[in-house]
Amino acid sequence: MRQYIVDAFTDKLFHGNQAAICVTDSWPDEALMMNIAQENNFSETAFIVKEREDYRLRWFTPSGEIDLCGHATLASAYVIMNYNDQNSDTITFNTLSGKLTVSKRDGLLEMEFPAYELERVEVTDEMASALGVRPVEAYIGRDLLCIFGDEEAVRNMKPDMTRVKELDGLLLHVSAKGRDYDCVSRSFAPKLGITEDPVCGSGHCHIAPYWSAKTGRNELTAYQASRRGGVLHCRVEGGKVYLAGNAVLYSVSELVI
Repeated sequence: MRQYIVDAFTDKLFHGNQAAICVTDSWPDEALMMNIAQENNFSETAFIVKEREDYRLRWFTPSGEIDLCGHATLASAYVIMNYNDQNSDTITFNTLSGKLTVSKRDGLLEMEFPAYELERVEVTDEMASALGVRPVEAYIGRDLLCIFGDEEAVRNMKPDMTRVKELDGLLLHVSAKGRDYDCVSRSFAPKLGITEDPVCGSGHCHIAPYWSAKTGRNELTAYQASRRGGVLHCRVEGGKVYLAGNAVLYSVSELVI
């Protein structure tokens, strides 16, 4: 089985978010896919199988399969377009979240993703205790989104992961208006065995709709302020979130399985 490691949402190696992409002719046993994901120990390992004209894509964290992942989808499209189907400008993936399309646009790879509906919820003492700083607003979709009034609060945050696990939502995203970008965010996923997701595409299916509604603009540039860092070009339109970014290949290998 051939495996590619790609840094997504960056144009520099050792930045952005790492994803391992495994391309195979048929589906491995689920236990094997889990073992590979745990061995890689990245936030996501993706598996791709060609099905007629499209591809089926599945994502695995070290703790199990997940229904949506942005950076591994971007990395998967990068691999297919550069190594499997070099003449294609658009790739369609069949996933647990339905059909996802990735296209070349203005020198970037742009993904069409669903926008999560956000419900405003009460800011609680439990949120403040888990994050060490009290949010000014909070919203729930698939994940919990906490909004802060200061970019430095997001950049310097040191959450208590044991307490984060007790909060609602699959992942936790924290965000504030940025100085050099429209918004700055970080993403935490201890329920999935991931302390901090370096650049979270599916998180921006919460973050981008929030800031689009707040600013009245449908195009935003977002920065994920993790240690590795990454840039996402976001467009919110027609109930969809379009996420665009770069990707860089780190390695190609053959798994001895």
